[in-house]
Amino acid sequence: QHYYITNNLRMKPILLQAHERSLTKILYNKDGDLLFTASKHNLPNVWWSINGERLGTYNGHNGAIWDMAVSSDSSELVTASADQSCIIWDTETGKIVHQMPAKSPVRSCGYSLTNDILCFTTDKAMGQPCTIKFFDLRDKEQVVTNSPFRDIQVDDSKVNRMVWGTVEDYIITGHENGQICQYDWKTGERLRVDHSHESLIKDLQLSKDRTMLISASKDTTAKLFDAKTFTFLKSYKTDRPVNSAAISPIKHHILLGGGQEAMEVTTSHAKSGKFEARFFHLIFEEEIGRVKGHFGPINTLAFHPNGKQYSSGAEDGYVRIHDFDQSYYDFEYDF
Repeated sequence: QHYYITNNLRMKPILLQAHERSLTKILYNKDGDLLFTASKHNLPNVWWSINGERLGTYNGHNGAIWDMAVSSDSSELVTASADQSCIIWDTETGKIVHQMPAKSPVRSCGYSLTNDILCFTTDKAMGQPCTIKFFDLRDKEQVVTNSPFRDIQVDDSKVNRMVWGTVEDYIITGHENGQICQYDWKTGERLRVDHSHESLIKDLQLSKDRTMLISASKDTTAKLFDAKTFTFLKSYKTDRPVNSAAISPIKHHILLGGGQEAMEVTTSHAKSGKFEARFFHLIFEEEIGRVKGHFGPINTLAFHPNGKQYSSGAEDGYVRIHDFDQSYYDFEYDF
Protein backbone atom coordinates (compact mmCIF):
# COMPACT_ATOMS: atom_id res chain seq x y z
CA GLN A 1 0.00 0.00 0.00
CA HIS A 2 1.61 3.22 -1.16
CA TYR A 3 1.44 6.40 0.81
CA TYR A 4 -0.91 8.61 -1.20
CA ILE A 5 -0.89 12.39 -1.33
CA THR A 6 -4.65 12.43 -1.50
CA ASN A 7 -5.17 10.57 1.78
CA ASN A 8 -5.26 13.93 3.45
CA LEU A 9 -6.16 16.27 0.64
CA ARG A 10 -9.19 18.28 1.72
CA MET A 11 -9.58 20.21 -1.49
CA LYS A 12 -12.99 21.77 -1.96
CA PRO A 13 -13.44 22.07 -5.69
CA ILE A 14 -15.24 24.90 -7.42
CA LEU A 15 -17.93 23.36 -9.61
CA LEU A 16 -18.61 25.08 -12.92
CA GLN A 17 -21.87 24.23 -14.56
CA ALA A 18 -22.57 25.85 -17.89
CA HIS A 19 -22.25 23.09 -20.45
CA GLU A 20 -25.24 20.98 -21.35
CA ARG A 21 -23.08 18.32 -22.91
CA SER A 22 -19.79 16.56 -22.24
CA LEU A 23 -16.59 18.59 -22.02
CA THR A 24 -14.06 18.29 -24.84
CA LYS A 25 -11.33 20.76 -23.87
CA ILE A 26 -10.32 23.06 -21.04
CA LEU A 27 -7.31 25.33 -21.04
CA TYR A 28 -5.75 28.17 -19.09
CA ASN A 29 -4.28 31.24 -20.71
CA LYS A 30 -0.56 31.94 -20.22
CA ASP A 31 -1.13 34.13 -17.15
CA GLY A 32 -3.50 31.60 -15.65
CA ASP A 33 -6.20 34.11 -14.72
CA LEU A 34 -8.63 32.84 -17.36
CA LEU A 35 -10.00 29.34 -17.84
CA PHE A 36 -11.56 28.44 -21.20
CA THR A 37 -13.94 25.49 -21.47
CA ALA A 38 -15.50 23.86 -24.52
CA SER A 39 -17.93 21.00 -24.92
CA LYS A 40 -19.99 19.11 -27.47
CA HIS A 41 -22.40 22.02 -27.12
CA ASN A 42 -21.66 24.92 -29.49
CA LEU A 43 -20.77 27.58 -26.89
CA PRO A 44 -17.24 27.86 -25.51
CA ASN A 45 -17.09 29.63 -22.11
CA VAL A 46 -14.50 31.72 -20.31
CA TRP A 47 -14.21 31.98 -16.51
CA TRP A 48 -12.05 33.60 -13.85
CA SER A 49 -9.89 30.73 -12.66
CA ILE A 50 -9.55 32.17 -9.15
CA ASN A 51 -13.22 31.97 -8.18
CA GLY A 52 -15.04 30.25 -11.04
CA GLU A 53 -17.04 33.30 -12.04
CA ARG A 54 -18.20 33.12 -15.63
CA LEU A 55 -17.15 36.02 -17.83
CA GLY A 56 -19.02 35.06 -20.95
CA THR A 57 -19.56 32.79 -23.92
CA TYR A 58 -18.44 32.83 -27.55
CA ASN A 59 -21.49 32.61 -29.81
CA GLY A 60 -21.04 31.63 -33.44
CA HIS A 61 -20.50 27.91 -33.91
CA ASN A 62 -23.24 25.46 -34.89
CA GLY A 63 -21.62 22.24 -33.72
CA ALA A 64 -19.46 20.59 -31.09
CA ILE A 65 -16.19 22.33 -30.24
CA TRP A 66 -13.35 19.80 -30.49
CA ASP A 67 -10.37 21.94 -29.62
CA MET A 68 -9.30 25.48 -28.83
CA ALA A 69 -6.19 27.53 -28.20
CA VAL A 70 -5.49 30.98 -26.84
CA SER A 71 -2.74 33.37 -27.99
CA SER A 72 0.06 34.01 -25.52
CA ASP A 73 -1.10 37.59 -24.88
CA SER A 74 -4.68 36.30 -24.38
CA SER A 75 -6.04 38.68 -27.01
CA GLU A 76 -7.37 35.99 -29.33
CA LEU A 77 -8.99 32.60 -28.96
CA VAL A 78 -9.24 30.05 -31.76
CA THR A 79 -11.80 27.23 -31.78
CA ALA A 80 -12.06 24.09 -33.93
CA SER A 81 -15.58 22.84 -34.49
CA ALA A 82 -17.58 19.98 -35.96
CA ASP A 83 -19.55 22.58 -37.94
CA GLN A 84 -16.65 22.53 -40.43
CA SER A 85 -15.13 25.81 -39.42
CA CYS A 86 -12.38 27.35 -37.35
CA ILE A 87 -13.11 30.70 -35.70
CA ILE A 88 -10.70 33.32 -34.35
CA TRP A 89 -12.35 35.33 -31.58
CA ASP A 90 -11.55 38.55 -29.81
CA THR A 91 -11.16 37.15 -26.29
CA GLU A 92 -12.32 40.28 -24.53
CA THR A 93 -15.41 41.17 -26.55
CA GLY A 94 -16.41 37.69 -27.77
CA LYS A 95 -16.71 39.00 -31.32
CA ILE A 96 -15.68 36.90 -34.32
CA VAL A 97 -12.47 38.23 -35.90
CA HIS A 98 -12.35 35.62 -38.69
CA GLN A 99 -14.26 32.48 -39.54
CA MET A 100 -12.43 30.01 -41.75
CA PRO A 101 -14.63 27.36 -43.38
CA ALA A 102 -13.32 23.86 -44.08
CA LYS A 103 -14.66 20.97 -46.13
CA SER A 104 -14.90 18.57 -43.18
CA PRO A 105 -15.05 18.92 -39.37
CA VAL A 106 -12.08 20.76 -37.80
CA ARG A 107 -10.53 18.55 -35.14
CA SER A 108 -7.65 20.50 -33.59
CA CYS A 109 -6.02 23.93 -33.71
CA GLY A 110 -3.16 25.90 -32.21
CA TYR A 111 -1.10 29.09 -32.31
CA SER A 112 2.65 29.00 -32.84
CA LEU A 113 4.87 30.40 -30.07
CA THR A 114 5.04 33.85 -31.63
CA ASN A 115 1.29 33.74 -32.44
CA ASP A 116 2.19 34.46 -36.06
CA ILE A 117 1.10 31.13 -37.48
CA LEU A 118 -2.19 29.36 -36.94
CA CYS A 119 -2.49 25.66 -37.62
CA PHE A 120 -5.65 23.58 -37.74
CA THR A 121 -6.40 20.03 -38.82
CA THR A 122 -9.50 18.67 -40.54
CA ASP A 123 -11.05 15.21 -40.35
CA LYS A 124 -11.04 12.56 -43.01
CA ALA A 125 -14.78 12.66 -43.64
CA MET A 126 -17.40 13.46 -46.27
CA GLY A 127 -15.07 12.32 -49.03
CA GLN A 128 -12.37 14.76 -47.91
CA PRO A 129 -8.86 13.72 -46.81
CA CYS A 130 -7.43 14.66 -43.43
CA THR A 131 -5.42 17.85 -43.88
CA ILE A 132 -3.18 20.09 -41.77
CA LYS A 133 -3.50 23.75 -42.72
CA PHE A 134 -1.14 26.61 -41.86
CA PHE A 135 -2.05 30.29 -42.03
CA ASP A 136 0.35 33.18 -41.57
CA LEU A 137 -1.70 35.64 -39.51
CA ARG A 138 0.59 38.52 -40.45
CA ASP A 139 -0.80 38.19 -43.97
CA LYS A 140 -4.48 38.98 -43.48
CA GLU A 141 -5.19 38.01 -47.08
CA GLN A 142 -4.61 34.31 -46.27
CA VAL A 143 -7.23 34.32 -43.54
CA VAL A 144 -9.79 36.42 -45.39
CA THR A 145 -9.59 34.36 -48.60
CA ASN A 146 -9.15 31.11 -46.62
CA SER A 147 -5.99 30.19 -48.53
CA PRO A 148 -3.37 28.59 -46.26
CA PHE A 149 0.26 28.93 -47.30
CA ARG A 150 0.87 25.27 -46.48
CA ASP A 151 -1.57 22.39 -46.80
CA ILE A 152 -0.35 18.94 -45.73
CA GLN A 153 -2.48 15.97 -46.69
CA VAL A 154 -2.36 13.07 -44.20
CA ASP A 155 -3.17 9.85 -46.00
CA ASP A 156 -2.71 7.02 -43.52
CA SER A 157 -4.52 7.85 -40.26
CA LYS A 158 -6.37 11.02 -39.34
CA VAL A 159 -5.00 13.57 -36.90
CA ASN A 160 -6.88 13.69 -33.59
CA ARG A 161 -4.67 16.14 -31.65
CA MET A 162 -2.12 18.74 -32.63
CA VAL A 163 0.34 20.81 -30.58
CA TRP A 164 3.19 23.10 -31.56
CA GLY A 165 6.65 21.73 -30.75
CA THR A 166 9.46 22.94 -28.50
CA VAL A 167 10.37 25.64 -31.01
CA GLU A 168 8.45 27.14 -33.88
CA ASP A 169 9.96 24.79 -36.47
CA TYR A 170 7.51 21.92 -36.24
CA ILE A 171 4.18 20.64 -34.96
CA ILE A 172 3.41 17.37 -33.20
CA THR A 173 0.33 15.37 -34.20
CA GLY A 174 -1.41 12.46 -32.50
CA HIS A 175 -3.25 10.08 -34.82
CA GLU A 176 -6.17 7.70 -34.77
CA ASN A 177 -3.96 4.63 -35.14
CA GLY A 178 -1.80 5.62 -32.15
CA GLN A 179 1.16 7.08 -33.96
CA ILE A 180 2.66 10.45 -33.02
CA CYS A 181 4.35 12.47 -35.75
CA GLN A 182 6.42 15.59 -36.20
CA TYR A 183 5.79 17.75 -39.25
CA ASP A 184 7.99 20.56 -40.53
CA TRP A 185 5.54 23.25 -41.62
CA LYS A 186 8.12 25.03 -43.76
CA THR A 187 8.61 22.07 -46.07
CA GLY A 188 5.53 19.99 -45.24
CA GLU A 189 7.61 16.86 -44.66
CA ARG A 190 7.12 14.37 -41.85
CA LEU A 191 10.23 14.44 -39.67
CA ARG A 192 9.62 11.71 -37.10
CA VAL A 193 7.07 9.03 -36.31
CA ASP A 194 6.61 7.17 -33.04
CA HIS A 195 4.66 3.91 -32.82
CA SER A 196 4.67 3.38 -29.02
CA HIS A 197 0.88 3.61 -28.67
CA GLU A 198 -1.51 0.98 -29.97
CA SER A 199 -4.70 2.99 -30.15
CA LEU A 200 -6.19 6.47 -30.68
CA ILE A 201 -4.23 9.40 -29.21
CA LYS A 202 -6.74 11.37 -27.12
CA ASP A 203 -4.50 14.16 -25.86
CA LEU A 204 -1.06 15.72 -26.27
CA GLN A 205 0.38 18.27 -23.84
CA LEU A 206 3.81 19.80 -23.38
CA SER A 207 5.58 20.54 -20.12
CA LYS A 208 5.89 24.19 -19.12
CA ASP A 209 9.42 24.50 -20.55
CA ARG A 210 8.20 22.70 -23.71
CA THR A 211 10.93 20.03 -23.55
CA MET A 212 8.70 17.08 -22.67
CA LEU A 213 5.58 15.76 -24.36
CA ILE A 214 2.93 13.63 -22.68
CA SER A 215 0.49 11.62 -24.75
CA ALA A 216 -2.76 10.08 -23.54
CA SER A 217 -4.17 7.14 -25.43
CA LYS A 218 -7.16 4.86 -25.59
CA ASP A 219 -4.73 1.94 -25.10
CA THR A 220 -4.87 2.71 -21.31
CA THR A 221 -1.42 4.31 -21.11
CA ALA A 222 0.10 7.76 -21.06
CA LYS A 223 3.67 8.11 -22.30
CA LEU A 224 6.33 10.75 -21.79
CA PHE A 225 8.69 11.72 -24.62
CA ASP A 226 11.41 14.22 -25.32
CA ALA A 227 9.41 16.68 -27.42
CA LYS A 228 12.22 17.37 -29.91
CA THR A 229 13.92 14.02 -30.42
CA PHE A 230 10.89 11.80 -29.60
CA THR A 231 13.07 9.78 -27.24
CA PHE A 232 10.72 7.61 -25.18
CA LEU A 233 11.15 8.44 -21.46
CA LYS A 234 8.38 7.01 -19.27
CA SER A 235 5.08 5.16 -19.42
CA TYR A 236 2.13 5.43 -17.00
CA LYS A 237 -0.14 2.39 -17.06
CA THR A 238 -3.77 2.42 -15.94
CA ASP A 239 -6.70 0.01 -16.31
CA ARG A 240 -8.91 2.22 -18.46
CA PRO A 241 -8.63 4.47 -21.52
CA VAL A 242 -6.68 7.66 -20.77
CA ASN A 243 -8.45 10.69 -22.21
CA SER A 244 -6.16 13.41 -20.97
CA ALA A 245 -2.74 13.82 -19.37
CA ALA A 246 -0.95 16.88 -18.00
CA ILE A 247 2.50 17.60 -16.56
CA SER A 248 2.77 19.64 -13.36
CA PRO A 249 4.80 22.84 -13.86
CA ILE A 250 6.24 22.75 -10.31
CA LYS A 251 6.45 19.13 -9.15
CA HIS A 252 7.42 15.76 -10.63
CA HIS A 253 3.78 14.87 -11.07
CA ILE A 254 1.72 13.62 -13.97
CA LEU A 255 -2.06 13.97 -13.87
CA LEU A 256 -4.20 11.48 -15.81
CA GLY A 257 -7.92 11.43 -16.45
CA GLY A 258 -10.09 8.93 -18.23
CA GLY A 259 -12.59 6.17 -17.64
CA GLN A 260 -14.70 3.74 -19.55
CA GLU A 261 -16.29 4.93 -22.73
CA ALA A 262 -19.53 6.75 -21.99
CA MET A 263 -21.55 4.14 -23.87
CA GLU A 264 -20.17 1.34 -21.72
CA VAL A 265 -21.01 3.01 -18.42
CA THR A 266 -24.12 1.41 -16.97
CA THR A 267 -23.84 2.54 -13.35
CA SER A 268 -23.73 6.12 -12.20
CA HIS A 269 -21.89 5.70 -8.91
CA ALA A 270 -18.86 7.99 -8.87
CA LYS A 271 -16.60 5.11 -7.83
CA SER A 272 -17.89 2.31 -10.04
CA GLY A 273 -16.85 3.76 -13.36
CA LYS A 274 -13.42 4.76 -12.07
CA PHE A 275 -13.77 8.44 -12.84
CA GLU A 276 -11.00 9.76 -10.58
CA ALA A 277 -8.21 12.03 -11.63
CA ARG A 278 -5.00 10.13 -10.92
CA PHE A 279 -1.60 11.49 -9.93
CA PHE A 280 1.53 9.62 -10.96
CA HIS A 281 5.15 10.30 -10.06
CA LEU A 282 6.84 11.56 -13.22
CA ILE A 283 10.10 9.71 -12.63
CA PHE A 284 9.06 6.54 -10.79
CA GLU A 285 5.91 5.94 -12.85
CA GLU A 286 3.97 5.01 -9.70
CA GLU A 287 0.51 6.22 -8.77
CA ILE A 288 0.66 8.61 -5.82
CA GLY A 289 -2.91 9.85 -5.49
CA ARG A 290 -6.47 10.10 -6.73
CA VAL A 291 -9.15 12.74 -6.64
CA LYS A 292 -12.77 11.64 -6.99
CA GLY A 293 -15.74 13.74 -7.93
CA HIS A 294 -16.92 13.35 -11.51
CA PHE A 295 -19.88 11.20 -12.53
CA GLY A 296 -18.47 10.36 -15.93
CA PRO A 297 -15.13 9.81 -17.64
CA ILE A 298 -12.76 12.78 -17.41
CA ASN A 299 -12.22 14.05 -20.95
CA THR A 300 -9.83 16.92 -20.40
CA LEU A 301 -7.36 18.13 -17.76
CA ALA A 302 -5.15 21.16 -17.32
CA PHE A 303 -2.70 22.40 -14.70
CA HIS A 304 -2.72 26.09 -13.82
CA PRO A 305 0.54 27.67 -15.11
CA ASN A 306 1.64 28.25 -11.49
CA GLY A 307 1.05 24.60 -10.60
CA LYS A 308 -1.13 25.45 -7.59
CA GLN A 309 -4.41 24.43 -9.17
CA TYR A 310 -5.76 22.01 -11.70
CA SER A 311 -9.07 21.72 -13.53
CA SER A 312 -10.88 18.74 -14.97
CA GLY A 313 -13.79 18.51 -17.39
CA ALA A 314 -15.83 15.35 -17.82
CA GLU A 315 -18.54 13.54 -19.70
CA ASP A 316 -20.99 14.69 -16.98
CA GLY A 317 -20.85 18.28 -18.27
CA TYR A 318 -19.14 19.69 -15.17
CA VAL A 319 -15.80 21.44 -14.80
CA ARG A 320 -14.12 21.16 -11.40
CA ILE A 321 -11.41 23.60 -10.34
CA HIS A 322 -9.20 22.21 -7.56
CA ASP A 323 -6.85 24.41 -5.56
CA PHE A 324 -4.17 22.29 -3.91
CA ASP A 325 -3.93 22.57 -0.14
CA GLN A 326 -0.78 22.52 1.98
CA SER A 327 -0.52 18.74 2.25
CA TYR A 328 0.03 18.54 -1.51
CA TYR A 329 3.15 20.69 -1.29
CA ASP A 330 4.37 18.87 1.81
CA PHE A 331 4.10 15.47 0.15
CA GLU A 332 7.47 13.83 -0.43
CA TYR A 333 7.76 10.59 -2.37
CA ASP A 334 9.69 7.98 -0.34
CA PHE A 335 12.26 6.04 -2.31
